[in-house]
Amino acid sequence: MKQIAVIDLGTNTCNLLIAEYQDKSYQILYQGKEVVKLGKNGIDKNKLTEDGLERAILAIQKHQERIGNFNVSEIIIIATSAIREATNKDWFQQQIKANTGLELQIISGEKEAQLIFDGVKLAFGKIDDHSLILDIGGGSNEFILTKNNEPIWKQSFPLGMARIIEQIAPSNPITPEEIVQINEWFSSRLELLWEQMNNVQIPLLIGCSGAFDTLADIIDQTDPGTKTRIKQEVEMEDFNRIYEILIKSTTVERMGMKGMESIRIEMIVPSVLFIKLVIEHLKIKNIYQTDFALREGILYDRIFN
Repeated sequence: MKQIAVIDLGTNTCNLLIAEYQDKSYQILYQGKEVVKLGKNGIDKNKLTEDGLERAILAIQKHQERIGNFNVSEIIIIATSAIREATNKDWFQQQIKANTGLELQIISGEKEAQLIFDGVKLAFGKIDDHSLILDIGGGSNEFILTKNNEPIWKQSFPLGMARIIEQIAPSNPITPEEIVQINEWFSSRLELLWEQMNNVQIPLLIGCSGAFDTLADIIDQTDPGTKTRIKQEVEMEDFNRIYEILIKSTTVERMGMKGMESIRIEMIVPSVLFIKLVIEHLKIKNIYQTDFALREGILYDRIFN
């Protein structure tokens, strides 16, 4: 049995997955996350801050301590949108190496989308044709259209939730005017998606990562991180019900919601606006959520390639 640790240094969180695998089988041994908020006070300028770097180093060092409790033979650390788009990414990469000894791999949006697809494939086994996979991040959102269990189109859009709240800071609670403004901001930047999906009937939206996990936790009324979901249906009426609650909610009300993760308090409102926009524009009838995404995609690569 080989053990692998995958650290995914995202815009909002630094996530750790530890798994063991042999032949075509695997077992997840540990999952955890630390908040890094790399996008704070700089993502709209595509600049990484000293503060963000400090939070990232601390998060990685905490994960390294956890990794030390396992018999890991390989550690992979991946960086995505906030770092990929940053003008000072080389400095950031060097500092991570100097402070943790780890070589940060900055991956392209294309590669990120492929890994997310592989992670979802590990969860679903077989994916229905023309399913649309959506990974909502702090820095970017990835869309992947599938056919014959393969991606036939994939695109990363730098429209992450940390970016929108730096651009249009919503009131508390968000106003109807701001909802229109945010929807227009997203919609005008998703032209490529709308064109691509023209004349495609999408049977299923498969949502992975942060906002979808929080959505499922709120629906299930479970504390964040306590329930692992390989795949779970999100009933449309449940989605609409939670959507209505969230867009009318204040920050304080969201803080008190069962299932709400602290990192998501600010970003869940634009996230559900984004999901609803996609559902309505593409006339999607069914949603599934999965915990599996980029980290599990790297595990999939190790097992099957």
